[in-house]
Amino acid sequence: MIDNASGQLDLLGGIDDAKPRHRLFLALLPDEATRGAFVRTASSLKSSQTVSPARWVESSRYHATLHFLGDHATLRDDLVAAIRTAMDAVSMAPFVWTLDQAGSFRGHEPPLILLGAATPEPLQQLWQRLQRALVLAGLGKSLERRFTPHVTLAYARDALPATAIAPIEWHIDGFALLHSVLGQGDGYEVLGRWAFNDG
Repeated sequence: MIDNASGQLDLLGGIDDAKPRHRLFLALLPDEATRGAFVRTASSLKSSQTVSPARWVESSRYHATLHFLGDHATLRDDLVAAIRTAMDAVSMAPFVWTLDQAGSFRGHEPPLILLGAATPEPLQQLWQRLQRALVLAGLGKSLERRFTPHVTLAYARDALPATAIAPIEWHIDGFALLHSVLGQGDGYEVLGRWAFNDG
């Protein structure tokens, strides 16, 4: 089991309050080949005897969160514009992130996740650069102090011990600003994309 003191948010749209809330976050979105690898890994885990009954995330919702930017009563144009402006200042070169483990975070309904045995330095740098840009723009109030990059596949009844999987090489060439409405499980709205520079 993986320790994550900050907890995890339910990607399936579960919410106690009936009032819709608008969630904003920065994330990595998989290309179709990588998404397919996640689907195959999820299928393999489903058919194994190691995973307890689980609610599986739709493949259209696969992502790796970089920074959670809060839940909001409305989708404010001024806030979205400020985030976009801050992100325009971030530059990176493409890199590869290898995910080679499945496991779980702690929780009442432990998230079943994919992650790497080690976090590549460029991914850590990306998280730090995004954090710095958000703080400089006055948008750093809700930012997490810890970063455990992962992709959530399901919410299970019991935690899954760390388990080796066939390595998935995710070629990271950019990131996105995503919007979702809690209680609606129809995927995410992409509000902005930023591509990395090969040069």
